[in-house]
Amino acid sequence: MPNQDPDKRITNFDEVALGYDKEAATLEAKRCLQCKNPLCVQGCPVGIDIPEFIKEIASEDFEGALAKLKEKNSLPAICGRVCPQEDQCEKLCIVGKKNEPVGIGRLERFVADYHKNSVVKKASLGEKKVAVVGSGPAGLACASELLKRGYQVTIFEAFHKPGGVLMYGIPEFRLPKNIVEQEINQLVEMGAEIKTNVVIGQTITVIELLERGYEAVFIGSGAGLPYFLNIPGENLNGVYSANEFLTRANLMKAYLYPKWETPLRVGDNVAVVGAGNVAMDAARTAKRLGAKKVSIVYRRSEKEMPARQEEVLHAREEGIEMNLLTNPVSIEGNDGGWVNGLKCIKMELGEPDDSGRRRPKPIKGSEYMLEVDTVIMAIGQGPNPIIPRSTKELTISKRGNIEVDSKTGQTSIEGVFAGGDVVTGAATVIQAMGAGKKCAESIDKYIKNN
Repeated sequence: MPNQDPDKRITNFDEVALGYDKEAATLEAKRCLQCKNPLCVQGCPVGIDIPEFIKEIASEDFEGALAKLKEKNSLPAICGRVCPQEDQCEKLCIVGKKNEPVGIGRLERFVADYHKNSVVKKASLGEKKVAVVGSGPAGLACASELLKRGYQVTIFEAFHKPGGVLMYGIPEFRLPKNIVEQEINQLVEMGAEIKTNVVIGQTITVIELLERGYEAVFIGSGAGLPYFLNIPGENLNGVYSANEFLTRANLMKAYLYPKWETPLRVGDNVAVVGAGNVAMDAARTAKRLGAKKVSIVYRRSEKEMPARQEEVLHAREEGIEMNLLTNPVSIEGNDGGWVNGLKCIKMELGEPDDSGRRRPKPIKGSEYMLEVDTVIMAIGQGPNPIIPRSTKELTISKRGNIEVDSKTGQTSIEGVFAGGDVVTGAATVIQAMGAGKKCAESIDKYIKNN
């Protein structure tokens, strides 16, 4: 798939991948073998009938392809851009055993974009009401399924814009916000009500939602609480969590400064600690916001990086440096309280740990100083504690995640279900959507049996 030239794209926030045109999509679709036992479907968390929608593209019935996609996925334009297909559907593609697998995600994106202005039919809704907490991928998927089943759905969002991590966490150059808005608007056209600036747990509690007549509540509030290393200097000016940095850049539109009056101080030399997709997003955003030098600092080797290979490749193309087998020891500051260095130590890999990755060990005496004026921590995040603290009846794990029945998503409170990152910890968009869909099925059964 064609991409923007690296030298050009680091000067703008336009989308990097340019997508298929009709001819390219049709040619790619014809590479699908239409397997009788399609393994690719087994790799899709929401169970899209992949061969069937690709078959429609090959015959140039793009409307039929969209209809087939939307039977199982309410957010195809988003999933076609940010799902890790290489580890899911495309990983199991038979064509991929000897050649490049069929570009399933790229075809999904093409179909959704081809029909971006299509009219959505309003769902036929009954009298039963369900509350959905959080408007990220889990909440949106749950809401879509409940609308299809005839429930009145109200989505509660803490921010002033719906979309959750899709809106605040993923940069414009990977997922344009008009794409997110377009797919959310389609849910509204189906009949969903969205209430923004409502913090469940403060504005109103989960229990109060039940008392106000909602038959059930789905909690899909995600993982918005950033983790830190707890090393000296993390309180200095110039230290961000990736969550804060990306929220300021994306949701508060710092990338449009001075058109939008929300500047974000970046500095000349930036270190991003971590090597997942969030780290790559933060590093590439810093580069676009004017940093002269941006470095990834990661304690393992490139082989163990959790980021998608495509994102690592794009980061390298854009001049992001990789300080691998390196771990921060402390953040140094000047007399004014601003960051002026990151003290690091070199690492080597030992035996595999519980995650299956080789455990990094510090090399004694190898400390050195990295001259930076900004440090962005991108080492993961957990659930925000507002809902657990305000809802004592919920059973919570030691890591702060809501505990649920793994088959149904039912929490310890009758009528309250939960899914996505708030249950599993940070995962992929499509996994969160799969959890939201599963909970919608459980909510449907619960309401019909009560």
